[in-house]
Amino acid sequence: MNRLSRIEANPRSASAAPWWRGAAIYQVYPRSYCDSNGDGVGDLPGVTARLDHIAALGVDALWVSPFFTSPMHDYGYDVADYCDVDPIFGTLADFDALVARAHALGLKVLIDQVYAHTSDEHAWFRESRMDRVGPKADWYVWADAKADGSPPSNWQSVFGGPAWTWDARRGQYYLHNFLSSQPQLNCHLSAVQDALLGAARFWLERGVDGFRLDALNFAMHDPALTDNPPAPEDGRARTRPFDFQVHLHNQSQPGIPAFLERIRALCDSYGAVFTMAEVGGRDALAEMHAFTAGNARLNSAYGFDFLYAERLTPALVAKAQANWPETDGTGWPSWAFENHDAPRALSRWCAPDQREAFARTKMMLLCALRGNPIIYQGEELGLVQVDIPFDQLKDPEAIANWPLTLSRDGARTPMPWAAQDEHGGFTRGQPWLPLGAENLERSVDRQEADPASLLNLTRELLALRRAHPALREGSFEVLHAGEALLAVRRVAQGQTVLCLFNLSGQACAWPEGIGAGGQALAAVNAAQSGQQLPPFGALLLEEIN
Repeated sequence: MNRLSRIEANPRSASAAPWWRGAAIYQVYPRSYCDSNGDGVGDLPGVTARLDHIAALGVDALWVSPFFTSPMHDYGYDVADYCDVDPIFGTLADFDALVARAHALGLKVLIDQVYAHTSDEHAWFRESRMDRVGPKADWYVWADAKADGSPPSNWQSVFGGPAWTWDARRGQYYLHNFLSSQPQLNCHLSAVQDALLGAARFWLERGVDGFRLDALNFAMHDPALTDNPPAPEDGRARTRPFDFQVHLHNQSQPGIPAFLERIRALCDSYGAVFTMAEVGGRDALAEMHAFTAGNARLNSAYGFDFLYAERLTPALVAKAQANWPETDGTGWPSWAFENHDAPRALSRWCAPDQREAFARTKMMLLCALRGNPIIYQGEELGLVQVDIPFDQLKDPEAIANWPLTLSRDGARTPMPWAAQDEHGGFTRGQPWLPLGAENLERSVDRQEADPASLLNLTRELLALRRAHPALREGSFEVLHAGEALLAVRRVAQGQTVLCLFNLSGQACAWPEGIGAGGQALAAVNAAQSGQQLPPFGALLLEEIN
């Protein structure tokens, strides 16, 4: 068996759980999804035109990365107007059409909210920098220079250099944890929180079904501006001044959860709305647990367990899942192997000649995890990281830290829809980033025509997950986590599914003490029940209770 042995409706799949619990989510990076007007940049009408592809995958929701008014210094994560669409992406009417079409296809719509900072072109910042006594004077983090004129603290920016920039109009420094054009909001203030909640309400009124909250642990700072201590050596590479500190004071402050409770209360007032936090850093797990604890904070969170991992190992999977036990008060996790900020997983986790086999096992594993699987656009095609020459880079992080850079551009390249088109059917013009020849070969039209393609396998795996409650929301018990072999058991509603994955390029023996009985639900790379698992072989078995 190289593909799924069977997929059928399952009467046990009915659940009283909210729609988002165990939901599969598809991330759309709109600049690179589909260009409707030939300017080389993807847009909202382009997303709408390709929603059938997302619906056919069998996901429950799409998450649309920022499309708000922005100077695009950080490609939309520098928001100049929270309540409008940037002209490069279309109009509010285009967004409304996207939501209407998605809902007609049975898809929920999630959008990003960026609450830690704005663009320096936002009207709030323009007013704040005018003087020190106006209504918005303290909406951002301003501080006087030290006696010698140096910045108020030793805090460093994620993108390199001090996290403080001098502003001659106010005669003070302002804080920015990312680009200097992304000034930090002072989310300690209730007035700032009120304004951000007003932006959330604007989109809820337009029909969105939830939010992904960007860089949430950067939403507050230590008002005392205490210097961060140096980070101890831990063997990890240090390519930026940011890496030399423990970030105790410029992020991760104890006031954040109370703000999240306000966000959750607003979302709950609109019905079944989903909130998901992005949290990074050394203490991400503790913060994710705090942000999702109980029933009054966020629904879910995801960190960087897999996004920057150099290898996918049984130990990594077992540890990540163990961090989210099924105990009262513990939140619900979400998982991403790829996104717009991290190198493509197939370029990190296997050799080029292993990609076809590994991509199948990786997708089966993602669909078998306890939590919400997030599929990044093109992951269902097996896209790889594109090597972008320096003179074609757009990403400010990549340019600033060249050549020691993650090059986010390489994971943001356009979707290849048609292999015979020079630009993959993405645009009639010149694409804002090159597609990459290898990715063009993995186009949607080619994989649509191939019953054994990764695209069609992904559809079948998501259908299997939707039909079987053990896979969608069941418990996750690790039975074996060796050097290569991972074996887990998932249980829900009287159904038990045994999941086995060989994450190596060498064959391995069937694990001792684990039965091979039951009905095979899915198998990839010629894996068979009870036999030696071939390289990257994976198998799902429904055990008979």
